[in-house]
Amino acid sequence: MSLLPILMYHNISETESNKLTVPLQKLEQQFQYLKNNNFQTFHFEELEKMKAIPKKSIVITFDDVTENQLIYAVPLLEKYNLKASFFIPFFYIGKTDLWINSSGVFKNKIMTIEQLKELDSDRIELGYHSYEHKKYSSLSTLEIESDFLKCEEVIASNDLKVYPVLAYPHGNYPRKGNENAHFKQILAKNNIKFGLRIGNRPNSFPFKDHYEIKRIDIKGQDNLVTFRLKIKLGKLGLF
Repeated sequence: MSLLPILMYHNISETESNKLTVPLQKLEQQFQYLKNNNFQTFHFEELEKMKAIPKKSIVITFDDVTENQLIYAVPLLEKYNLKASFFIPFFYIGKTDLWINSSGVFKNKIMTIEQLKELDSDRIELGYHSYEHKKYSSLSTLEIESDFLKCEEVIASNDLKVYPVLAYPHGNYPRKGNENAHFKQILAKNNIKFGLRIGNRPNSFPFKDHYEIKRIDIKGQDNLVTFRLKIKLGKLGLF
């Protein structure tokens, strides 16, 4: 059994630094560290077929497919020969991230269909981030089923290549007893192979539960020492 850290990113900016935004300079330092220390990156489609992973394995994920990821993150992935998985909130394709602030004050552009289709599929794996970026625990069974149906309609009508890995919006999903079991049944019914929460710890691989895979939240204020500690240990009380 090996440990597999899965990193979670959101926005990238030349100037901003906050909970959801990593400065470009720091992102490059982090990617350079992974490259210089011989980490191997994988897509979930590859992990599905693997029974064991190399010692220095890692998964890079980006939520929301914002245009700033295309501008800043994709060139760095290419520069350092790294792979990543990008998760799509399908309703917002070609719009902005209005789920963050419905007044429109906080606006990051979401990639268009054309931009998503132009991504190099060998480097960028596309996955699900729900349809409307709502918390699954607040939705009924019918609403969750409808959410998946709408995602599939967008995928089919635009001929998108999307692997059935789902990053839960806000890291949220039903956690208690029967509700949790029922939610996982819905995921299986809709052919979802992996479900990603937050959790802030490296995972044991092979995964114990394919629908409760943990990701480590990388924040704008994280320096390189914090980044290295998070990869090894996850998020601690120290940061």
